[in-house]
Amino acid sequence: MWTEQFDGYCERVDFTFWSEPVNALTNLAFVLAALYVWPRTRDVPLARAMTVVLMLIGVGSFAFHTTATRWGALADTAPILGFILLYIFAATRDFFGLERWKSVLVTLLFFPFAAATMLLFAKLGLGSSSAYAPVPMLIFIYAYLLKDKARKTARGLAVGAGLLCLSIGCRMLDDPICALWPMGTHFLWHLLNAVVLAHMIAVYANHIGVKEA
Repeated sequence: MWTEQFDGYCERVDFTFWSEPVNALTNLAFVLAALYVWPRTRDVPLARAMTVVLMLIGVGSFAFHTTATRWGALADTAPILGFILLYIFAATRDFFGLERWKSVLVTLLFFPFAAATMLLFAKLGLGSSSAYAPVPMLIFIYAYLLKDKARKTARGLAVGAGLLCLSIGCRMLDDPICALWPMGTHFLWHLLNAVVLAHMIAVYANHIGVKEA
């Protein structure tokens, strides 16, 4: 089961290791983004943890886009979910000053929130990308709630959410334009997401720095 292969992207034409060279190699962007943001997370432990997960996202996605296996898909998606949950916890605790147990509870509420909103986005025709659409929606909510309390942080979150919407759009276009552009657009999802995640880590680290200044 875990070694079963499947073709989910425009660029792949067979099940050889390098059948998705652009999709595979653009995962280097996650590693470079992690190396870029690492010095900016000094003395912010959760930001450091996010940076490590950011690098793991690149490694896992590379495994998926080279092997095209079920285990590769898990290696791809598990670090992404880990990053989302870690960020929700950190943002809830440190942006709003909630106690740890309340922040954990809010983090766990992401699952029913995502399940409900995924159904909405699926009905709107987002397809498999509906699984990711709840994330920018939640970021926009956090940005709105912070607009008076921490304007710079709110603005940073809104920018990140907007870029993520663009990234999801590129993911959605991969299949529809495949006949016209055989390379597809999934690689843009990688490149934009690397920027988005590094930006989101920086927003969090900067907020902590301002609070402690």
